[in-house]
Amino acid sequence: MPANDQIRRKLGELPHKPGVYLMKDRFGTVIYVGKARDLRKRVSTYFHPSRRMGWDLKLNALVEAIHDLDTYTVRTEPEALLLEGKLIKEYQPRYNISFRDDKRFLLVKVNLNDPIPRFVLTRLRQEDGARYFGPFAHSSSARHTLTLARRKFNLRGCRPFTPGAEDYKHCLYGHLKYCTAPCIGNIALEDYRRQVVAACDFLDGQTGEMERELEEQMKKAAAVEDFEKAAQFRDALDDLRRTTQKTKKFSRMPYTLPIALNAQRDLAELGQVLQLPFAPVRIEGFDISNISGTFAVASMVSFKDGKPDRSNYRRFRIKTVTGQDDFACMAESVRRRYTRLAREGPGALPDLIVIDGGKGQLNAAVAELRQLGLPQIPVIGLAKEFEEIHRPGLAEPMRLGLETGALKLLQRVRDESHRFANTYNAQLRLKKISESILDEFPGIGRQRKTALLKKFGSVQRLRMATVEEIAAVPGFGGKAALELKKFLEARTVVRAEIEKIG
Repeated sequence: MPANDQIRRKLGELPHKPGVYLMKDRFGTVIYVGKARDLRKRVSTYFHPSRRMGWDLKLNALVEAIHDLDTYTVRTEPEALLLEGKLIKEYQPRYNISFRDDKRFLLVKVNLNDPIPRFVLTRLRQEDGARYFGPFAHSSSARHTLTLARRKFNLRGCRPFTPGAEDYKHCLYGHLKYCTAPCIGNIALEDYRRQVVAACDFLDGQTGEMERELEEQMKKAAAVEDFEKAAQFRDALDDLRRTTQKTKKFSRMPYTLPIALNAQRDLAELGQVLQLPFAPVRIEGFDISNISGTFAVASMVSFKDGKPDRSNYRRFRIKTVTGQDDFACMAESVRRRYTRLAREGPGALPDLIVIDGGKGQLNAAVAELRQLGLPQIPVIGLAKEFEEIHRPGLAEPMRLGLETGALKLLQRVRDESHRFANTYNAQLRLKKISESILDEFPGIGRQRKTALLKKFGSVQRLRMATVEEIAAVPGFGGKAALELKKFLEARTVVRAEIEKIG
């Protein structure tokens, strides 16, 4: 479809800079996220009629659905890649394929609390007292730079948690003199830790000396026409620069939820169609998220004057409901929210409550409000399949035109509550997956981990077990049991809070 006036205006304002673009449909929903080295050139290609003959069915469908677009400018192309992945995980656009799984960018991790710290690669940042470097947009460069750091600072690359003399016998790093071998007392542990700290500074970006050294070696090799070696030094220098290049950390999404073109008009229209005494200034929306009854959570988002009021967002972990019962979950979240607001007085109550769902969810919410003595708060349910508005006491749902500002405003509230609930649910699932510190023990494997949990029931009980009891578990011998015991003792303090959560 040809670009509308709004898109044409935005295309003319796009800069020739790297960034991320977000395509939206007529409901304001993000349907595609992409990155660009040059935003103006890249985004404009979607609206060139001459290119349409070469498009596939998916691209044709995407462009047909585009009603509006937003862009976000960054400093470098790697930053665009990192932000693209973060936004795709956040909004789950239906036309994106990459990044929609839980794959994350590569990180380098070192735990200075370990007896003999070692640098490892991971994709999950945990609250375990370790230092993390990254994320790195170019994983191969990160791997090569870590190898370079190990050689420069004589660090170990072996897997055992606390290596000893037996491990040293077949340690390639030790025999090649890459590692100073603290495992056999070849260097004092205090001196080895200083090497680790120096490597941390190196990965933090203090690489000037190494860059000059690699550049000098590259020039020397080129001068004697050893071009193969010169190319190796050149690639190492490129990897180093790409890995340690400072990138912006997007801890909060820079992209804001699409807002109405005329919020006051939409609010006035909404008040009219719902027959409210006045246009709703403050709207609160609820949604439930769970997977087969597990990790059940609820979200409450707040809109003020038609715009998201994020400081008043709330999330609830469902406490009283077992199994998959969305009606009971909705009842609990409404009860918890308005029990507190009722104590704060009438001024704290919203002008309208929007429930994500049909009659069942709506009736559960209405029953709780009556129990709390708050039947005067207007409340509706918005069912997604046909965008039907359900109202208490009325058998037939209301349907508004898809282009009406009132419906679009309700959709924004509903979609934001849905996004917020799903984000919280995903965080809890990720924490559950990662909370077992056994995953960090080198070479544990799924079978040995399962055997340990089957024997002791929990990590807390495993901590209290003796070396002999651990050694009796299938797959463990005396040495492995001793290693695991030392590992758990080293992690006890820094993991205490996470164990409480579990």
